[in-house]
Amino acid sequence: MKKQFLAAAVILSSLAATAQTYQGTVGRTLAESKEWWPAPVRPPQGAPNVLLVLLDDVGFGASSAFGGLINTPTFDSLAANGLRYTNFHTAAICAPTRAALLTGRNQHFVHMGGFAHYFSSAGFPGWDGRIPSSSGTIAEVLKNAGYNTFAVGKYGVTPDEDTSNAGPFDYWPSGKGFEHFFGFLGSQTDQYKPALAEDNVNIQPDGRHFSEQLTDKAISYIARQQKAAPGKPFFLYYAPAATHAPHQVPADWRDKYKGQFDDGWDVYRQKVFANQKRLGIIPANATLPARNPRIKAWNSLSPDEQKLYARFFEVYAAYLTYTDYQVGRVVNYLKSINQLDNTLIYVVIGDNGASKEGTDEGVVSAKQTPRGNKNLTRAEIAKYNEENIALIGTPESDANYPLGWAQATNTPFKFWKQDAHAEGGTRNPLIVFYPKKITDKGALRTQYGYVTDILPTTLEVTGVPFPESIRGIKQDTLQGTSLAYSFDNAKAASRHNEQYYYIFGSRAVYKDGWKAAVAHHPDFIDLNEFADTRHEVKRDYDKEEWELYNLNEDFNEQNNLAKKYPEKLAELKQQFEEDAKRYHIYPFIDWEDVFTGKLINAQKIKR
Repeated sequence: MKKQFLAAAVILSSLAATAQTYQGTVGRTLAESKEWWPAPVRPPQGAPNVLLVLLDDVGFGASSAFGGLINTPTFDSLAANGLRYTNFHTAAICAPTRAALLTGRNQHFVHMGGFAHYFSSAGFPGWDGRIPSSSGTIAEVLKNAGYNTFAVGKYGVTPDEDTSNAGPFDYWPSGKGFEHFFGFLGSQTDQYKPALAEDNVNIQPDGRHFSEQLTDKAISYIARQQKAAPGKPFFLYYAPAATHAPHQVPADWRDKYKGQFDDGWDVYRQKVFANQKRLGIIPANATLPARNPRIKAWNSLSPDEQKLYARFFEVYAAYLTYTDYQVGRVVNYLKSINQLDNTLIYVVIGDNGASKEGTDEGVVSAKQTPRGNKNLTRAEIAKYNEENIALIGTPESDANYPLGWAQATNTPFKFWKQDAHAEGGTRNPLIVFYPKKITDKGALRTQYGYVTDILPTTLEVTGVPFPESIRGIKQDTLQGTSLAYSFDNAKAASRHNEQYYYIFGSRAVYKDGWKAAVAHHPDFIDLNEFADTRHEVKRDYDKEEWELYNLNEDFNEQNNLAKKYPEKLAELKQQFEEDAKRYHIYPFIDWEDVFTGKLINAQKIKR
């Protein structure tokens, strides 16, 4: 009886997973019946493994793979044997980017217009922070097709009120298709004391650097799976906390760049800009935007300021190189088990542009900032930072570099993370590696892309069909476009031709090379700074001035054409209006709404 019960359970489970209709005959007796078993779920013949690497808070001009001065040999190698996409985009902040990346649908459409956190999620369709089951993730789709699925690192799209050991777990990685997870559920964490979870349990960290722990876990997942089912494809989502603040790095890495950035951020920008031209990453006739007026010229800083600010960036650079090393450990493991050439690898270098959250002075300790102590003056912050320069990068610090380095690592673009109106907030490097499909090794691709394109690209390359339903739930149409058409054709016209952006009032819309954009809070750097002045910076959305750019001729947005082409601007503004309704961007929500308490939801407090 027990054996028969188990067999029936297997059939029911298989039917639920594959949506197959039972085709046997159930009679009154066994003699009158005909057994039937659903076909086992198997991936397409020859389907590759998939490794999706997503870094955090890395500007376009940081890594050596895209002309930066920070060594990233693993990324350089993958790029030299794959493709570098120079016109790829993110949502300008972490959770919206990750939701769009994982689902292949626009961020507001999957309810992630802001963070999944309690303080900024809201009770509206585009904002409640809960990815619907009708928008299955890449993990759910691949698992449905017979892949094993793992995630390590930062998840960032689980509502805060669901993160205890009591769950519910529907919005944890396990509820979204990942069979194993090791990492943290929020937006940032300490690298030595991370808020760790494994599968469906919050656990204690072991004291090692988080990147080392998650890499060990990723390799162990692959090793265990391949031993049990050699050759069975897997999907690994590798999303370290790096290089989001706090910038903490092991001691033996901390001084690898000592003295290398003493020339400062102005010289860094010039060197990177020249590298990018030499590599063909930017147009030969491109010009470097002027330094943002908020940022001081490096040569105007005092010697103590220069010493301090250079140290901030030495540590950040070490952090990025250390992260590249940890990714390299996974790549080298795949090579050692003869799976590297059978793995489709994406490296998205940043979930948004470089972070402006380090304030003008930089952060050594979060308690010694305007947000941590409203009574501090800038002079007192500077004095504390200079006196505690040795703490930068250590487990005792909350290090984040000052704003000047954010502009430098965003070379050649303007503005930063959170600025959805600007390429500096939304354009991030993409590397695609897959030797079986990519023959134009080391080449550049300039086709427009967005994070929603990763899922459809994966389906086309793996041969996995897009499912009509997952676990019996009908699936919404994907909104991304496969990039596979560009693998062997550098001159192919872009197929992703339209995209909106919106982060806390900053917004834009792209269509066929043209872009209309408006900066809602162009000078907002620090949350506390904004909170203190919120009543002074209130803006009327309808009165804000839109700008217009032809990115085909002006890729880094230096020539505002709004007055020259008012009809084109009106057309794009109308497109944004249509997108706002179609994808649930409305109502507009701003940081101001967070600080004034408009998003406080009594029902959430009770949950």
